[in-house]
Amino acid sequence: MAEIAQEGAGDYHEVEALYDLCFAPGREALSSYRLRDGVAPQAGLCLIARGRAGEVAGAIRTWPVRLGRHGALLLGPVAVHPTRQGEGLGGLLIFEVIARARAAGHPRMMLVGDAPYYSRFGFARLDGVIMPPPTNPERVLGIALVPGAWDGLRGEIARAADDGRTMTD
Repeated sequence: MAEIAQEGAGDYHEVEALYDLCFAPGREALSSYRLRDGVAPQAGLCLIARGRAGEVAGAIRTWPVRLGRHGALLLGPVAVHPTRQGEGLGGLLIFEVIARARAAGHPRMMLVGDAPYYSRFGFARLDGVIMPPPTNPERVLGIALVPGAWDGLRGEIARAADDGRTMTD
């Protein structure tokens, strides 16, 4: 199969090349990238799947975001090399990052994606949680890593900038 490991600094260019291969040109113009701009990914929650020859066969990154005074994790992008798709690597990476985030005490995680695919990991539509335009609200999904973590939360997702704001969780 593949070995799952935390992404290291030396993996950056190989992971970026995988994302370039798997996603359309201009991927960084998507609204989710505006939330990542100038923000470091969440330490310990960026993973790679290495193949037998040591190549990066899959990758997933996670970023801190905020909803008012509440912290959340933004999952993505996740990519699997075209020659390795259909082997379950994407699912393995998603399950692993959810488990690690839960173990680290993060209360909630979200992403922009297809509900039929991500529902198998526990993600569901987040009504009232708004991503920067032009994101389709039907594709804004979340999972409570702590029971009730999304209950009552509404509003716009924003960058988790070092702006002196205190987040409650």
